[in-house]
Amino acid sequence: MGRSATKVFTQPADIARLEHWVTELAVNARVRVHCGHTAPQEGVVTVTPTVQVFQDGDGNEGLNGIVKLESIQRPDWDGAIWLGDITGIEHLDSTTFGSSKA
Repeated sequence: MGRSATKVFTQPADIARLEHWVTELAVNARVRVHCGHTAPQEGVVTVTPTVQVFQDGDGNEGLNGIVKLESIQRPDWDGAIWLGDITGIEHLDSTTFGSSKA
């Protein structure tokens, strides 16, 4: 994955938002992730994401993270979504944080 991100976050409110998304993305949860103006991505969370330190293109250090999804309908597809790009999460099953973690 490297340590480069298109966007990094340093403000407490932004970091709290990233940490909130982590609590919504338990491993094996089936979710639909919304990211602003792009089409929602639907899949199963392969690993509970973590908030980590990255650098943006200008060398600024801050926090972000990635959630990786796999698709049941498209076995050859997997997606990586930046936590900082997420605007909403819909749970499509009953798996929530604490139910199944890895």
